[in-house]
Amino acid sequence: MLHTPASAADQRPDAEAGTPWHTLTPDDAATVLDVDPVTGLSTAEARRRLGETGANQLDEPPAAPVWRKVLALLTEPMTVVLVIAAVISALVSHELETPLVILAVVIFNAVLNLVQERRAQDSLVALQDMTVTRARVRRDGKVTLVEAHALVPGDVVLLEAGDVVPADGRLLEAAGLEIQEAALTGEASPVGKSTAAIADPHIGTGDRVDMAFMSTEVTRGRGLLVVTTTGMGTEIGRVAGLLGSAGRETTPLQRQIAHLATLLSVIAGIVVTIVFVLGLLRGTDVADLLLTAVSLAVATIPEGLTAVVAFTLAMGAGRLARRGAIMKKLSSVETLGSTAHIATDKTGTLTLNQMTARELFAGQRLFEITGEGYRTDGRLRVTGEGAAPDVRAALLGMALASEAVVHDGALVGDPTEGALVVLAAKGGLDVEAARTSWPRTAEIPFDSDRKYMATFHRWDAIGAGAAVEPALAAWGEGLAPDERTGTRVFVKGGPDVVLGRCAWLDTPTGTVPLDAAQLERLSSLNVAIGSRGLRVMAVAQRDVPAADAALASATSTPQELEPLARDLTLLALVGIVDPPRPEAREAIALAQRAGIAVHLITGDHVGTASAIAADLGIGGRAVSGAELDALTDDELAERARTYGVVARVSPEHKIRMVDALRSDGSVVAMTGDGVNDAPALKEADIGIAMGITGTEVSKGAASMILTDDNFATIITAVREGRGIYDNVVKFVRFQIATSWGFVLIFLAAGVLGIAGGAPFSALQILWVNIIMDGPPAMALGLDRPDPDVMHRPPRPVGEKILTGSRIGRILLSAGVMAAGTLGILALAPGTEPTAGLATEAGTLAFTTFVLFQVFNLLNVRSRETTVFSRRTFTNRSLWISLGVILVLQVAVVQVPVLQGLFTTTVLDAAQWATAVAVASSVLWVEEARKVVSRTAWSRAR
Repeated sequence: MLHTPASAADQRPDAEAGTPWHTLTPDDAATVLDVDPVTGLSTAEARRRLGETGANQLDEPPAAPVWRKVLALLTEPMTVVLVIAAVISALVSHELETPLVILAVVIFNAVLNLVQERRAQDSLVALQDMTVTRARVRRDGKVTLVEAHALVPGDVVLLEAGDVVPADGRLLEAAGLEIQEAALTGEASPVGKSTAAIADPHIGTGDRVDMAFMSTEVTRGRGLLVVTTTGMGTEIGRVAGLLGSAGRETTPLQRQIAHLATLLSVIAGIVVTIVFVLGLLRGTDVADLLLTAVSLAVATIPEGLTAVVAFTLAMGAGRLARRGAIMKKLSSVETLGSTAHIATDKTGTLTLNQMTARELFAGQRLFEITGEGYRTDGRLRVTGEGAAPDVRAALLGMALASEAVVHDGALVGDPTEGALVVLAAKGGLDVEAARTSWPRTAEIPFDSDRKYMATFHRWDAIGAGAAVEPALAAWGEGLAPDERTGTRVFVKGGPDVVLGRCAWLDTPTGTVPLDAAQLERLSSLNVAIGSRGLRVMAVAQRDVPAADAALASATSTPQELEPLARDLTLLALVGIVDPPRPEAREAIALAQRAGIAVHLITGDHVGTASAIAADLGIGGRAVSGAELDALTDDELAERARTYGVVARVSPEHKIRMVDALRSDGSVVAMTGDGVNDAPALKEADIGIAMGITGTEVSKGAASMILTDDNFATIITAVREGRGIYDNVVKFVRFQIATSWGFVLIFLAAGVLGIAGGAPFSALQILWVNIIMDGPPAMALGLDRPDPDVMHRPPRPVGEKILTGSRIGRILLSAGVMAAGTLGILALAPGTEPTAGLATEAGTLAFTTFVLFQVFNLLNVRSRETTVFSRRTFTNRSLWISLGVILVLQVAVVQVPVLQGLFTTTVLDAAQWATAVAVASSVLWVEEARKVVSRTAWSRAR
């Protein structure tokens, strides 16, 4: 026998840690947890319990302390090389200035990396906070949304298909409830749930069918759960420690960059070796030569590539989130730019998701319905001549076979159901009174396989009639008390499905058989309404025979109830419109200009979907799911790209379309919001879930979440994704051009004997390296997308970061920089350095090379657009960084204290003008290339 502790504190689960919850009845579980399932916990009590139990979340490994991160940075190969350079400098020169500057560079790089990593991590943490799971919970007698981490034992949670179970709990209600528990038990098939207690206290987790467990997914039905355990005390929490912490994600682009960095490092190593050998052959002091070689290695090995790419992707993900697209995976950020197909649903994505009933066929008459959205200040207006028939039975079915609640124009629940409830209210039905007078006893939940929902209601002729049907009340007064009650089932769903379950038709003169002629007329009417761009719903009813009434209870499964939802009487057809979003047409047109094909994949009829697609500018053939079934996978792969509309689809059809569109290597984005969309979202290269209407399961399966459910946001995200990839390419171009400029300068100087084979000092090399890896280069990651970014075709998914054309541009820039720098060294007076003393030529060459980087930084910001445009001044961070660099470069050259450190001497105005003029040559050469490229592109068009 269960012992109920005397005090409320003792009744909480902490005091009952070993309670076998599955052995308790629902009432007993609620008693132990000290909660009324009807009202739930009070806000104050929930807050108090949260203080005792802690947050409902799994423990995460603690972040590495700063000292450990610093130690990791100081032991990186390039840092070790710099420290070695400092030691060599101290031993050779017997002075501390140069070693201290080198160590300052080490510290600067460490701080820069820490800041870079912190900003990237903060951006990703912010994204995680945006995707927090919420649960529908009863508190203070009302249903409210509560963040899952704030749940406490005793909270009463409402579950429906598409939800992720937020905590372990005992089921209080289960209507056709099935839960996928593979994440916990490994069982592939969903588990049917019930509320009956299980006697065996030691039964396995997978057999506790009256329990639901954290992180499992509701695939079908509806349930009510009282939370028993949260956080690390849950079943998934107990094994969390065994799962280990996931490694940091690296994207394909990051892996490609890492491979590129390794390759360039090998090349740089070879070049440094050659420079060192040439210096030895020339008789250069070994210690000085070694210091120069080490510094050159630091500058030419692109160790900053991977860090900056990670930073750019993370910051880009943050920018996408601010525009309404939350990227759950960094790999999806780079994949966005390659998107070639978008397979999108209609409701809420291309439309406003404000369903409004426009037409009603009931009582053999057609009605027009006025009013907009979810306000009830409209009316039903019969078309044609004659009095309007009584349609209250149809309106009653709409109200009862729905979960939606509408109050003061605000909807809680499904938009389609909201349109039906509003229609019932416009027709004069008191929806709340009807639901009270006709209590629900059982239901068959809607799912994508059935395509209908059925609810069973107990009626009383006197009570029901008083609220809804006065004629029924008058009729009931003449009956014996045991004849005044009964059970009625109301069904709503797609017309083809509901009509298939109907045998009768409601008319003003009574119920008549639904013969072939009537069925053909209704089918034609369905097509006609759909061709006007309206979604059609059918409503039907049946009085359950008394012999079967007992079966219509909450304990019956949908399979047991389905036979009772046959031989129905059709009450109405309803035409519902969801107005297209004004921005959707423009977004689709922009996608098509960018070479992205848009496919409308919907559960609507072909006629309805085609009308909407035509209105939105989506071309191509319109086919049905049944037509897809007739095609082999190979046939579908050949034809899928010609399909603009695929209607009446199942989840399997969506997966087949995704696979068919991907068959040629194209990147496919797929939108979805329901639990049955999850497989297709996982299958797509970019699964896109709806942040407002989407289920938790669909959000979990997706790699991108739209916070506004707006198709236009997808196109914005693609534009940003292309821009982010472009920014990565810009940085790669800039850094490698600088590295190869160094390589060419030192190789040529070594071979030709210019400046004694050592054109720059070690600290000068390190200073340029700071520019190459520092804030100016990082600021490239904040550039806005090019104006022409959506006028290009999608980037091939396997495209290398260094294409032939990009290598050509890099070599062109590096060659110009090397030629200009070497020209100054070779032609200017005072070229040969003496015992490490500064020369005007050396200072002028050093300054020119630094200015080359400034001009080249402007070059790489656009592939084809001239630098002489307003866009050049849009990146504020870049200009601030460049300003700081220029000020510091002037100081390095003109300030006596710094002259000694960097081996420089004062330059006069004419020499500064010379440096600017020579350095700007890299800009003029690139501008000429852009002109040639734009001209060739225009002719090709």
